[in-house]
Amino acid sequence: MARPALEVADIFRTHGPHWRQVQHGHLSLGQLKVMSAIEQCRSAALGGHSLRCPACDHAQIAYNSCRNRHCPKCQGSQARRWLDARQTELLPVDYYHVVFTLPAPIGALAYTNKAVIYRLLFQATAETLLTIAADPKHLGARIGMLLVLHTWGSAMTHHPHVHGIVPGGGLSPDGQRWVACKPGFFLPVRVLSRLFRRLFLERLTEAYGNGQLQFFGEHVPLADANAFAEWLAPMRSAEWVVYAKRPFAGPAAVLAYLSRYTHRVAISNQRLVSMDQHQVTFRWKDYRAKGRTRYKTMTLDADEFMRRFLLHVLPRGFHRIRAYGLLANAERKANLATARALLTQPAPPVASEPVPDVIAQPAAEPSPATFVCPHCG
Repeated sequence: MARPALEVADIFRTHGPHWRQVQHGHLSLGQLKVMSAIEQCRSAALGGHSLRCPACDHAQIAYNSCRNRHCPKCQGSQARRWLDARQTELLPVDYYHVVFTLPAPIGALAYTNKAVIYRLLFQATAETLLTIAADPKHLGARIGMLLVLHTWGSAMTHHPHVHGIVPGGGLSPDGQRWVACKPGFFLPVRVLSRLFRRLFLERLTEAYGNGQLQFFGEHVPLADANAFAEWLAPMRSAEWVVYAKRPFAGPAAVLAYLSRYTHRVAISNQRLVSMDQHQVTFRWKDYRAKGRTRYKTMTLDADEFMRRFLLHVLPRGFHRIRAYGLLANAERKANLATARALLTQPAPPVASEPVPDVIAQPAAEPSPATFVCPHCG
C-alpha cells in the first residue's frame, strides 16, 4: 500500500515541538510517549534492517515500527494476527452488533478518570448483556461476547462507547442445549438500556464513595457529595443510548467488521486531507446528516487537532478488547467445544495464541519483512 500523502506523524513533527512547550505541565507522560512513538515510527530513530534482492543485489533500508497501539501505521499486522486467532472461534450462528454509549456528562468526567470509568463501562455492559440473556423471559441462556472500547466520534471528540459482537444464542443453564435467539432479534434494546443505566450508576456511585474519582476544572464542585448527587440525578431518568444492529451476513461479515473496529485509532492517515503552517483538514462523517451529505471535511487549528487526538490515549496496560461469558479467556476453549458439539460443527484447526492488547515497545528483533524488489518485481 502506498504511503499516504499526509500522516499524523507529519503533523506531530511539524507542530508538536512548539505545542509541547506551550502545554508543558498539562500533557501526561503517556501522551508525550505516544507523540514521540508516532513521530519516530518507521524512521532512522528506531533503527532498521537491510533488505536485499537475491537476484539483482539491490539493497533497501526498512525502518522499524514503533508498535504503539495508538499509532495509525502500526495496527495492520496486529489486527491480522488477532483476527487469525478469532477466525477459529466463530460459531455457525447469527452474530449481532451492539453499542453501549455513556451520556455526554459522564463522558466528560471520564476524561480525567479514564481507568475507572472505562472499566465501569465494560463491567456494566457485560453484566447487562449476561443478565438479560440469562432471564428466561428473554433468552434463558449463558451467552458470550467480545467488547471493544472506542473513545472517539468521527471528529475525534471524546465519546466513550463500547462495541460488542455477540453470538445469537448461548448454552442452556445445564449446558445440554444451544438456545438460539429469535430470527433477526437479539434482546430488547429498551430493557438493555434500563439495566445498563442502573448498573453503571450504581457502580459510579460506589466508586465515588470509595474515593476513586478525581475532579478538575469545571468538575471540582462535584467533590462535594451533595453536588455530586445533584449532578447525577438527571441521568437516572435520561435515556441511555443502547443500539443493536441486525445480524451479520455470515461469519465472513463478522470478521470484516472486526477488522475495521478492533485495532482502530482515533483517526487514520487516510482521512487526512491537508496541513499548512496553522491548520489541519480531515474527512469526517456527520451521523446526524443523511446520505452523501454525511461525508464532510473539517479544518482545525493544528493545536486543536493534536489535543483531540491525544484525548484518546488509554491508561498504560488498559485492555480495550475484552471477552466475557462463554468467550472469557479462562473457559473459552471448553465452552466453544461444547457449543460446537451442540451445533454439530467440527472443531477448527488450532490457532496461534491471541495477541494481547497492551502497549507494545519497539521490537529488539524485527520480524522478517516482505520485500518486493523495485527492479525485479
